[in-house]
Amino acid sequence: MSAVTSGAIQQRLPPRVNVLVIGAGQAGLSAGFHLERRGFLQRSHSRDVNAAGRADRESHRTFTVVDANQHPGGAWQHRWRSLTMATINGIYGLPGMQPPPFELNEPAVDAVPRYFASYEAFVGLEPIRPVLVNSVERIDDNPRGALSVATSVGNLEADAIINATGTWTRPFIPFYPGSADFAGRQLHVAEYVSATEFTGKRVAVVGGGISAIQLLEEISHVASTLWFTRREPVWHDESEKFDGTGAVAKVEERVERGLPPESVVSVTGLFWTPSLRAAAERGVLDRHPMFSRIEPRGVRLSDGGFEPVDVILWATGFRSALDHLAPLTLRGTGGGIAVDGTMVRAEPRVHLIGYGPSSSTVGANRAGRAAVNDLVRFFG
Repeated sequence: MSAVTSGAIQQRLPPRVNVLVIGAGQAGLSAGFHLERRGFLQRSHSRDVNAAGRADRESHRTFTVVDANQHPGGAWQHRWRSLTMATINGIYGLPGMQPPPFELNEPAVDAVPRYFASYEAFVGLEPIRPVLVNSVERIDDNPRGALSVATSVGNLEADAIINATGTWTRPFIPFYPGSADFAGRQLHVAEYVSATEFTGKRVAVVGGGISAIQLLEEISHVASTLWFTRREPVWHDESEKFDGTGAVAKVEERVERGLPPESVVSVTGLFWTPSLRAAAERGVLDRHPMFSRIEPRGVRLSDGGFEPVDVILWATGFRSALDHLAPLTLRGTGGGIAVDGTMVRAEPRVHLIGYGPSSSTVGANRAGRAAVNDLVRFFG
């Protein structure tokens, strides 16, 4: 989860809840909706369970949602402004409230957080924010006992965790020899602001996903670009009806085996759009194999050639933001966390949503519901 903004208002947490939801993006809000729907009582600033609410505490299980961001919107509030509602892959409506019509030219960084904020108000969810979760630990060996949660605003105990921290705060840049000696600028797409930063520059864009090609096309209008990927991209026609079920199943199979999840997009391939076809005609999408090393003034190609570059933009994806769960030692020998549905196999008190096959917006919705259904059975 992202760092808490300096100067933020100090928040107050309940000392104990049955379920703690960590993160208030699509997955976390979906989980909160289904917890309320299944009779869990929300503990928040305006609906706290105190001595006067002892009867509620006896007849209801409780939950709280915490979020590291200062405002609603999840990772969407951190995207670059040139990403509009016309250029995103689309969003899936949160449970119980479909998104309103959007202006296609409106930046997603404005439109989606506004929808999330209205959803919180409509459903009555009150995430406590900003709260950074630092660690989750077992208190003792009781497999049904409480977990101790340390946060930036105090500690609490929870009988179960629904983790919905996403990936945005864990940008991944692979290691390449010579990277530290590069005299130009290196940045990840998480740091991208605008193509105007690169006007007149020679920019190498690295990555084979949607972000890579969208930013490649955008930057190519003001700069000279080179595109590098590890594998030859697989393209599909925009009008092609593509069933992503098989791709999601492949990602799901990996996480069930305890392997690190791959993105669904890496399995489905890329889709042509009119702007991308125009970029291809301009030669922008002439893909190069990955370079072998980085040198002070550019990159050394795999065939021994050299390309001078001023900027390297890494569109190389993200990793799941799970460092706060490290004390639970959930990772197996395969490097990932084995799950059954959303439940961590090694720790049934922890559910991961927005992880692996549920990292898409529609997948996050379904995972939120599935996690709550499992926890209802868990509490019996």
